[in-house]
Amino acid sequence: MLSLASIINSSAVKEPTLITEIAAQFGSQCVVVAIDTKFDNNQWMVYVNGGKTPTQLKTIEWAKEAEKLGAGELLLTSMNNDGTKNGFALDITRAVSESVNIPVIASGGAGEKAHFKNVFLQTKVSAALAASIFHFSEITIPQLKNYLKTENISVR
Repeated sequence: MLSLASIINSSAVKEPTLITEIAAQFGSQCVVVAIDTKFDNNQWMVYVNGGKTPTQLKTIEWAKEAEKLGAGELLLTSMNNDGTKNGFALDITRAVSESVNIPVIASGGAGEKAHFKNVFLQTKVSAALAASIFHFSEITIPQLKNYLKTENISVR
């Protein structure tokens, strides 16, 4: 069975109707809107171009708009936390995951197993993403899954 998912970020910000067009063609379940966010001037703002270019969009408002336009899922990356290994940005992750009715994937900042526990217990995310800790075998996926199971957090 062929599976199709479209992950859009900068293009969705520049042309929001793209979200609706993809959802109409393939279904909302195929539309993941990635949101790069940065805490700037005491507020969480949306950035584009790999988190390098600021926009005038406030993160929570954009998350709600993306859902309204047809996004089936959001991938939220805190640019402040990304690569730090100091943990996910729980405040914005909690706020976004509580403000929408679609799944949210947390991204940016994972450095240890407890960071995953915290994001699952302190927010309403459906998933959490990490890269370097797996790429460099600091934590293996089976180790993380076993840890989360011992913490009574459901994993697939």
